[in-house]
Formats: sequence, C-alpha cells, structure tokens
Amino acid sequence: MSEEDFCQYLLSKYSLKPPKIYEDNIYVYSQKEVDIDVSKDPTRIIFDRSRPFYVKGIQIIIAIPFEGDAELLQYTPSTYTFNFPRGKVVEEEIHLIYEMVEHNAERLKQEYQRDLNEIKRYLEWVMRDVESFNNSLETFVRELVSQRKKKLLDDIGLVSSLGIPIKRREDMPETYTIPSIRKKLKFEPPKVSKKPFKPEPVLADEEYENILEMIYNMALVMERSPKTFSKLKEEEIRDHFLMMLNAHYEGQATGETFNYGGKTDILIRVEGKNVFIAECKFWRGEKKFIEAIDQLLGYMSWRDTKTAILLFNKNQDFSSVLSKIAPTVKTHSCYKREWNLKSDKLKNETIFSYVFHQPQDVNRELILTVMVFNVPK
Repeated sequence: MSEEDFCQYLLSKYSLKPPKIYEDNIYVYSQKEVDIDVSKDPTRIIFDRSRPFYVKGIQIIIAIPFEGDAELLQYTPSTYTFNFPRGKVVEEEIHLIYEMVEHNAERLKQEYQRDLNEIKRYLEWVMRDVESFNNSLETFVRELVSQRKKKLLDDIGLVSSLGIPIKRREDMPETYTIPSIRKKLKFEPPKVSKKPFKPEPVLADEEYENILEMIYNMALVMERSPKTFSKLKEEEIRDHFLMMLNAHYEGQATGETFNYGGKTDILIRVEGKNVFIAECKFWRGEKKFIEAIDQLLGYMSWRDTKTAILLFNKNQDFSSVLSKIAPTVKTHSCYKREWNLKSDKLKNETIFSYVFHQPQDVNRELILTVMVFNVPK
C-alpha cells in the first residue's frame, strides 16, 4: 500500500459522517392502545397519588429515517440549548414516542413539529462540528504518516551507517527521497563484504517539478518558433530536450537508453537507478495516446516512479486535443487518481498530472505528467 493509499484509508476510516434526516420519508411506525399513568395529572381527581393510576390511552411512534453516524446523536454539539431533543435511535431511524389519553390531533401535530424542528436545529450544529473535524483530519493524518515514515527511514539510515550486515525485514520501506540530483552523490563503500540494507533513491517531488519546468520552458521556445521546429521528428525534438537537461544534470540525461522491456526517449539516472523517464510523441489520436502510455509503462522497472509524456500537436485543433487528454487517461487500466503539482508555472490547461500504478503491482505508484504543446506548421 502506498503512502497516499494509506492516508486515504485512514481518512476514510476516521472521517465522520453527520446524520442527515429524510423528511420526505417520515412515517408512522406504530400506533397501539397502552396503559398511561395519570397520577401526576393535577386536573384529575385522584385520592392516592403515591402510586400509579392507569387509564387507557394511545401510543403513537413516528419514525424519522436518517443516514450518517448514529453515535453522533448521543453527543452534545459545541452549540446547544438545555432543551435537548428526545427520541430513540433504532438502527437508521429516530423514533419519536407520543402517548396521550385524549384524541387531540392538533396538540399531537404541534408537539411533533416542535420536536422535528429541534432535531433539525441540533443536526445543523452537529454538522458544523463534524465539518470542522473532518477539515482538520487530513492535515493531521498526513503529518502523522509523514512523521512516522521519516522516523522509520531515519531508523534504517542509522542502522545502515553501522556497516554491519542486518537481516532484512519484509515490511521495511523500499524507497527514500534524494534531496536533489543536481549534486553528485557520494557513497562510501561498505565496510563489510555484505552490504547493509539501503533504500532505493527516488526523485524528490520538487526536483521532479523542476525538471518539468525546464521542459516546459524549452517547449515554449518551440511554440514561439514554429518554423524552426515544425519539421523536426520525435527523435530530433528529444535531442533538444536532452541538450538542455544535460546542461543541468551533468550528463545524466540520456536518450533511447535500454530500460526494462524496451527503450525510452529521455532517461535520468542516479547511482545506476532510473529516477525520471519521459517520452516525446506527436498527437495522433486517443488510441495512439493510450499506446504511448502503454509503451512508457512497458519501459519501466518496478522502482521507477517519476515519468512524463511530452505531446506535440501539429495539425489538429489544439483545444480539441486538450479536451481529450483527461478522459482518455482515465480509461487506462493503471490509472488511479489525479495528482496536484505544486508549481504555479505547471498549473495550466496544457499540463495534466496523474497517479498510476505499476502494471506488475497495483500498490506500487508512479506519477505520470502529460505536457501538451502546440507546434503548428
């Protein structure tokens, strides 16, 4: 299970659902004759009020269906009055119980309406409290999971620094985030013949977005100089990106490098491990676009996590192409959800980012960003 999946699981488990009543479905649950104690009724002549005095009357139960967390009906919201609503919670219904000796329909209607209004008022207060709790829950959960993850990775780093062989546990994390691939990473050789466990490098999110920004800036140059780039083939466009990336990443960006089940257009490697994979493609319709995604996923090994597809539109209506990206991506069998890029520069209508899962493992996630550029002839 990925970190995001685990956060979503916790949010789903601990989020509260405020009770909501369905007024249109309210009905009379039952009516029956009952014995009613009238010993406390001052209008009746009763000689011994120290014990019950029963007369025949009627009991009417009105059922109010609801959905949500029934337990919340047992608690007092932060805003309340001392005139608490009274009823009995039976499964997914609130039962209002009325007993009377006289057949006074108007009085019954008034009592019922007053109780219903009071319940609705309290449920509004409960809903406000629940919304406040749920809104704060996501931040709390993500901070808690992040702190827990950091501690586990720090524990792994501490033990690994000893240089002593350890027995690997199956539940240990597989990855860590490298701070930046701009710097050359130095790794000391192990002090013992058997290497201690060390997590695999993963491209940090901010560095991933930095790469995407550089690609975006380069593509803008292409869009503004269409005559220069309109006749280039996919491989030639790729070479322009490689030249720019290698200026920043010390020659670690390569083209058409063999990787897992095929070759890929743009590949950045750190310590012999792939941390970024991208493909350059021309837009040739939804079917070819899905094939490009399949091709990219086919190149990836189990540990690859950051990817991109650079789509170039030459002849077709650009707005029409953009409108087809999201619906097409979401039909893919490996699609999981949308991904929110943090960079303001990357938040525009031509860039789409998603979370996919590895074809070999539904719990192993990767980020796929689709960047669409218009290069008219």
